[in-house]
Amino acid sequence: MDALRVGLLGYGEVGRVFGAGLQTAGVAWTGAWDVQMDDPLWRTKAVEQAQPAGVHLCAGLADLCEGSTLLISAVTASSTLAVAQAAARVLQPGSFFLDLNSASPHTKQQAAAVIESAGAHYVEAGVMTSVPPYGLRVPMLLGGVHAPRLAEQLRSLGMDATVVSERIGVASATKMCRSVMIKGLEALVLESYTTARHYGVEDAMIATLQETFPAIDWQQQGGYFFSRVAQHGKRRAEEMREVANTVQEAGFEPWMASAIAEKHDWMAAQARAGLFQGLGAQPNWQAYADRLLAARGPAANDS
Repeated sequence: MDALRVGLLGYGEVGRVFGAGLQTAGVAWTGAWDVQMDDPLWRTKAVEQAQPAGVHLCAGLADLCEGSTLLISAVTASSTLAVAQAAARVLQPGSFFLDLNSASPHTKQQAAAVIESAGAHYVEAGVMTSVPPYGLRVPMLLGGVHAPRLAEQLRSLGMDATVVSERIGVASATKMCRSVMIKGLEALVLESYTTARHYGVEDAMIATLQETFPAIDWQQQGGYFFSRVAQHGKRRAEEMREVANTVQEAGFEPWMASAIAEKHDWMAAQARAGLFQGLGAQPNWQAYADRLLAARGPAANDS
């Protein structure tokens, strides 16, 4: 394990969490590269997090790939194939390429073909819940003929990696189908809670949810959903468009997945416009809903 050198393709939330965890786990070297590296403001913030974590910010993709025996791709869903194509031109033959991105089975199969043709070993991963609470131990499903060998190395680092199939697409299909439910629930909560707040029936409505699903703290969960979508709605919307592709690949119209993507995109647009500035570190869901209600203009119907 001393020889393992990990390159992070993408240094957003997931890349930063993994970077810090990998150094703690004792890998020989951890590097990172991101398409935003040329943005001075972004790079300054990245350096502030990379240096204490022992992560080397590489000058370019070729620099990252040259020093890596394991590449971990953690980019936006829409960039899944493009980053695999770019990496294939410069990666080291015999290295592993672990694709964490939330993409459809067909997209993962295309990425696998590109990486394998370059002489590297492609392994897909379905990351089955939010990364920050778990760090390196976030549950992941792995797929591909090289998955069993990589899984052993990942588990030796303390990672929760389970091999589900030698076929590319099984792990991602599991992840995508789950996302219809999870991202859909987020979208439903945003719409339901904010509308209930408008009519002044939120307490009664949430009380019925609590009675029906007593294992969930619906007040606390509401705050978490609002905050996560406000922070990461753009990324979640991209994922849901890949989910829509997954549904289409199965031969169905992705009505739900497409609508969920639109809701997440809309919430992200409100955040980019500064609607939620000044809410504090951990605002409750009512604070988000009140900002949304105030921004919509006069209500068409106050009944």
